[in-house]
Amino acid sequence: MQKSKYWFICLLFIVMAVSCDANRVFDEYKSVPDEWNKDNKIEFKLTPPDSTNAYNLFINLRNTEAYKYSNLFLIVELNYPNGKTIKDTLEYKMANPDGTFLGTGFTDVKENKLWYKGYETPFVFEESGEYTINIQHAMRQNGSVKGIDNLEGITDVGFRIEHSQTH
Repeated sequence: MQKSKYWFICLLFIVMAVSCDANRVFDEYKSVPDEWNKDNKIEFKLTPPDSTNAYNLFINLRNTEAYKYSNLFLIVELNYPNGKTIKDTLEYKMANPDGTFLGTGFTDVKENKLWYKGYETPFVFEESGEYTINIQHAMRQNGSVKGIDNLEGITDVGFRIEHSQTH
């Protein structure tokens, strides 16, 4: 009797852990070596499950205390299977005015889930086939035209797709 109760509790925890993230369609991270070079495009390849449902797209970032800025500029390129490309320059707030980092996490690593597409109108993958997402940083010092070559403090870059809550 005791052994079956133990297995039931384990099964319950597994079901709860899986169901907590039921909206996830795609979620992948790529590690950034010591510094993120401005020419290093982080690439994600994915084949969406369909071309009719609406989705929310996110860029996920993990940063440490070594990140020296209160914001982050990214260039995100979405390449469709049939050759269409959408390129966006995006700015994200990374810290409060007092310098404390935004994001979640109890250690010195903070995780940020940043909207990419779907926040105004849910995003639909119009074409079937493989999409490619390229993400690179576009940071520069205030008053400087030249970009920062190597960005410190970003440890991982991720891309996430969730089912839209409006479906």
